[in-house]
Amino acid sequence: MKKAVIYWSGTGNTEVMAKEIAQGMGADTEIFTVDAFHGNISDYDKIAFGCPSMGDEVLEEAEFEPFFSSIESKLSGKKVALFGSYGWGDGQWMRDWCARCEKANVNLFNEEGLILCGFPDADGKTSCTKLGQDFAAY
Repeated sequence: MKKAVIYWSGTGNTEVMAKEIAQGMGADTEIFTVDAFHGNISDYDKIAFGCPSMGDEVLEEAEFEPFFSSIESKLSGKKVALFGSYGWGDGQWMRDWCARCEKANVNLFNEEGLILCGFPDADGKTSCTKLGQDFAAY
């Protein structure tokens, strides 16, 4: 079973989350920034996607949104987890992203996504590692 974590991070907060989640998913998990992923999304059985809240609580628009839009139709039936950090708002971007995945018939592991405010503290890192472990066992 192939597993991947694919993320975009502007300040490093979501990057820390991605690394903790990948660690929890196991040593055989591949981790990519969006711009470094050049594989075939269909080759992966479980994928954790990470993107922080940007602007008016939306996915990052220059790199992540176009990437996700380009693979969204290939995610039907795949096991997917979502995560990201935010600095303002109430998590609307994650609720919208989860709803979008459900509409695309994605097998969403964490129905509400995992969101952390700002840089992950020790408890936040633990939550990320646990998400990775639980997702790997899913």
